[in-house]
Amino acid sequence: PYYVDLNQNLFLQASLHSSDTKLLVFVDTCVASPDPNNFKTGTYELIRNGCIKDPTYSSYYSPQSTAARFAFNAFSFVSRYPVVYLQCQLVVCSYRDYSSRCYQGCVSRFRRSTGS
Repeated sequence: PYYVDLNQNLFLQASLHSSDTKLLVFVDTCVASPDPNNFKTGTYELIRNGCIKDPTYSSYYSPQSTAARFAFNAFSFVSRYPVVYLQCQLVVCSYRDYSSRCYQGCVSRFRRSTGS
């Protein structure tokens, strides 16, 4: 556990440990929950499909493409839930593959196939 005060800036870094240095890490989705076993109901979205949902969420430059840095203000759900759990989905892409998901940024809607 990591203890912080309410509204304190909480800085995080997600790193990929790989010998391949030509990879890029992208934060796609981060959801907070008062229940470590349920990230579907009663949750709070910080970022979804690369789109920022929380106004205190910020991404930061990382000198390594294999690390993603971001921050948000610490919060609680209600007084009966003293703990907040965070679950993030990251995407790993080839560095400088501008057609990859990592370079698309906020995607509010996914494209559907036009096939039958």
